[in-house]
Amino acid sequence: MHNERASARCHRQGTYPGRGTKHRWAWWVAPIVGLLALIWFLIRVVPKPSRATYPCQRVAMPLASGFVTWLILLAGSVTIFRRAGQLLRRSRPVLVCLCLITVGIVAVASWAGRPQPLVNAAGPWGPHGPVGEARGIHAGRVVWVHDPDATDWDGYNSPEHWWQDEHTDLEVVERMVSQAIRGVAGQDSDTAAWDAIFRHFNTGRGKGNVGYRTGEKIAIKINLTTCNASSGGTDPVTYEKKRSMANNIDNSPQMTLALLRQLIHVAGVDQNSIAIGDPTAMFPSYYYNRLHPEFPRVRYLDSYGGAGRTRVEFSQVPFYWSAPGATGKKQDYLPTAFAEADYLINFAILKGHSSGVTLCAKNHYGSLIRTPSGYVRPELPLLPDEGGYPGYYNMHLSLPNAGQNPPWSPGTGHYRALVDLMGHPELGGKTVLYLLDGLYGGYYWDAHPYKWKTAPFNGDWPSSLLASQDPVAIDSVGYDFVNAEWPNVVKYGRAPNSKYDMQGGAEDYLHEAALANDPCSGTFYDPDRAGLPLPSLGVHEHWNNGADKRYSRNLGTGRGIELIRLSSRPIPGDTDSDGDVDARDLELRAQRR
Repeated sequence: MHNERASARCHRQGTYPGRGTKHRWAWWVAPIVGLLALIWFLIRVVPKPSRATYPCQRVAMPLASGFVTWLILLAGSVTIFRRAGQLLRRSRPVLVCLCLITVGIVAVASWAGRPQPLVNAAGPWGPHGPVGEARGIHAGRVVWVHDPDATDWDGYNSPEHWWQDEHTDLEVVERMVSQAIRGVAGQDSDTAAWDAIFRHFNTGRGKGNVGYRTGEKIAIKINLTTCNASSGGTDPVTYEKKRSMANNIDNSPQMTLALLRQLIHVAGVDQNSIAIGDPTAMFPSYYYNRLHPEFPRVRYLDSYGGAGRTRVEFSQVPFYWSAPGATGKKQDYLPTAFAEADYLINFAILKGHSSGVTLCAKNHYGSLIRTPSGYVRPELPLLPDEGGYPGYYNMHLSLPNAGQNPPWSPGTGHYRALVDLMGHPELGGKTVLYLLDGLYGGYYWDAHPYKWKTAPFNGDWPSSLLASQDPVAIDSVGYDFVNAEWPNVVKYGRAPNSKYDMQGGAEDYLHEAALANDPCSGTFYDPDRAGLPLPSLGVHEHWNNGADKRYSRNLGTGRGIELIRLSSRPIPGDTDSDGDVDARDLELRAQRR
């Protein structure tokens, strides 16, 4: 289940002291660590040489090679010292001195070349090539649509709100959604794009080369963390957000309306077949009043189910955690709307968090009705159990947040509950499309919006939408955006305080998900108890730099991510004979802008 040796090799917890530590004895542990690294490297890589490229093995390899070098130098120094003893017995003082000098040189080289303990062992992974297997019609593709005309708002302290039509332009947003769908599929019409997306998904699920069929159900998971039922951010009677939270962002109602129009008017999905919401949250009035008048038969999911909303309930479809700490905990079940759906759309927000980022994967922390720490609707008794309702596994414990009491999981090479959520066949397994709403972008879990300083935003709102069929790739791109804009959030969880450094843990779930079939933590990810490990859930890498924002497929150097940048207005261009717009054509169109 959980392989501790694998965790050690993936610099799991940073337990090896760096220079200047007062525990000098710890340096002598380094040769033992080097030996274990060598053994682990041979066990993992000899049967499957491709594993040598895994991040965890790239950590083990220097330790292993350092150990071998140190061992050779140490053996050489012992041999020379013995030779010096023989020469001393023969009264050859000059040669003895030369041998002793040589021994000293070799000893110094041996000490310098010993296996080095990992300084800040659990630090960030650093630059690396693609990890995992890319997914999608165009494997690893992430479409980024950026249009500054989508937003026009004074900001958080404004008496007016970001979600009002005067500040978020529905017409521009509709064009952005259209471009995103077309870009993901590589098609030059919305209808053809949706058909291609559904056909690709159904083929992969073993349903055959078929598109969407009338009557099939779609559930859309949005992020309404600021309206969480247990936080009291929304009045349970009026459904109005409290004034203190009014300008903290959720999914844009304009972006959501544009998506519903696409599904109903373009893809041909009946309103009755769509459920949308966040099972742990309330569906606020500003959101409901924008969507319900146009689409009254859509089911708007809500923790309470009042005022025309649909109350979420547990289904009989179980969800299992692959963590040893989950043994004996109360059984989790999926919400009925998600369990009954034929397709899911994961519609998240581009924002930071105390765990680094909240993107598509962490959007699923609201997919189980009960909160991550275990609360189930405020009207139930709230008794302490790891900070939540008694019995449920506390998902927070697998997050990399530092400074918690009890500690969570900073560092790398840990079990991550996000991977179970991404890989469960009734959640991530039936997600047809991943979207990141980046119109405003949130600094922290409470989604406080700030204008972005990095290019091309340059002091304006990010005004962006990301779309992909690869859940790891889209979160990798989202991670790079948040890391470029708010590196302290990604590194520390919020304030720059080395005491609470997450030690690279914000990125760890992406490695675990990309390598879910063979993760660095050694976890056997099996969220439906099918007895089979999850496959790779997608591809992870970082862009070359924040200015170019190019990945291996853009650069022609690997089979990782391809980031396609578009604006809201399509530019006429040639298409292939079958109407498909290839990746190069899309990129050339984007460059003309």
